[in-house]
Formats: sequence, structure tokens, C-alpha cells
Amino acid sequence: MTEKAENTRINILNTALKHFLQYGFAEASLRGIVKDAGLTTGAFYKYYPTKEMLFNALVDPYIEHIYKLYDKMLENFQEIPADEQTENMTMASEEGLTRIVEYIYEHYSNFKLLFKCGDSGKYENFIQNMVEREMESNRIYIRNLNRLGLEISDVDRSLTQMIYTGFFSSIAQIIEQDIDMETAKRNIRQLGKFHTGGWERLWGIEFPSVERDTEA
Repeated sequence: MTEKAENTRINILNTALKHFLQYGFAEASLRGIVKDAGLTTGAFYKYYPTKEMLFNALVDPYIEHIYKLYDKMLENFQEIPADEQTENMTMASEEGLTRIVEYIYEHYSNFKLLFKCGDSGKYENFIQNMVEREMESNRIYIRNLNRLGLEISDVDRSLTQMIYTGFFSSIAQIIEQDIDMETAKRNIRQLGKFHTGGWERLWGIEFPSVERDTEA
């Protein structure tokens, strides 16, 4: 792609971002985006023939990177010996979620678009995919504990899905409330503690805490 073409693509994306944030996915029109981008319809369609493709270009690369970060966090946790996973659960979770929050703030407008434009269907799919990843990791973790001879109280799959859906949906509040990054990271750590306490009661096990001198 030539430099001119790349500049045109960036112009289209920046213009579309403003329109989607202002009007939402359903109400934003390609005609309005084309006009504000200063392009002809023909020139515009060479880059993004449909509104869906344009919206996807604004959110998909960032969603995929979140998946990669989370998959890496889960992969690193599974590499910990089974008999050491419980004592490392809290630290591994905090470190992984902190990286995710930092990435969200590096691309704040794109994630604001994802969370704001629920009518695109992207937000719902994002939450569902994160929940499925966590539930699979959860299944492997419990299996490892069972192999060590530890009995874990059974939690119905439907309840597990409800809990994780609530957890990941809560992360969207970072955007909804427009809070600063340090507050967001602190809130996520405390949200993690809240959920950890719940799992301790449900599973009948205890996760060691991570002490932070600067934590509120």
C-alpha cells in the first residue's frame, strides 16, 4: 500500500470512529462517513465496501490482541505445576488482567467503540468468547486438583457461566465510567479479590492473597 493510500485508510478509520461513537452502529451511515472523509463513494468502497467491514476494521484487531493476551495468561498458568497452581492463582490473574487493562487504555477509543456499539453484536461475542476461555481453563484447573486428590465442591456450569459473564461485563465499566487507568487497575484488582472470595466459598479452597503496599 502506498503512503497516499495508507493516509486515506487512516482518514477513513478516524472519520468512521467519530461517527460510530456519536451515532452507534445502526444509525451511523456510510454516506455521512464518506462525505466527512472528503472522498467519493467509489474511492471509499475500494477500502471498505460495507459498514460491517469498516466497523470490523476498527475493533477486530484490538479484540484479537486481547484474546492473545488472555490466552497467554492462561497458557502460562497451565505451565505451573498442578500442586503450585492454587498458590499462584491470584498473582497470575492480577498480572494478566493488569496487562489487559493497560492495553485497553492504549487503544481507548477503539474499546469505547466496542462497548458503546452493542447493536453491532461485537460486544456480546467478545464477552462470550472471554467467558468460554475462562470456563475451559477452570475445567482444566479443577481436573488438576482432582488428580491431586483434592475434592472440589461442584458448581453448576450455568452458575459458572453467569459468574464469569458478570466478571467480564464489569470490565466494560472502565469505559462506561471514563475512569483513569490507575483507578481502573485498582478496581480490577479489587474486583478480582471479590470474585476470589466467592470462589473460595463455592469451591471450599483458599487462594493466597497478593499484598500491595500502594493498594487502597
